[in-house]
Amino acid sequence: MRDAVFPAGRHALYEAHGYSAAVRSGDLLFVSGQVGSRTDGSREPEFARQVEQAFANLRATLAAAGCSFDDVIDVTTFHTDPENQFDTVLAAKAQAFPAAPFPAWTAIGVNWLAGFDFEIKVIARLPVPAASAD
Repeated sequence: MRDAVFPAGRHALYEAHGYSAAVRSGDLLFVSGQVGSRTDGSREPEFARQVEQAFANLRATLAAAGCSFDDVIDVTTFHTDPENQFDTVLAAKAQAFPAAPFPAWTAIGVNWLAGFDFEIKVIARLPVPAASAD
């Protein structure tokens, strides 16, 4: 049985395309690719805003599982025009991951992202719950 995770205000893309925002497995969280979509599933038209929204959607999905960017161990990003987009993505990445040790990161150039120009997917380690002091 999959242990699916959805952020509050689950947006239309999950329903329309039949996938989970993230799935817990053991002590890992596998987050589906997050794009710069609004809650109705439409895309942010301006690239920098699209990247910001993708990171915001990722943050919300991580939070729904009790995680933060600090728990991310592996990042994969997809870019429709890497050469012209990379500086914008690096700036957003630096805000999400400001200090070492950084997560592993793979960037992939693609020619199609269902109408979007950037996508980010991650694997995070679920935090260990603090022991209660009884």
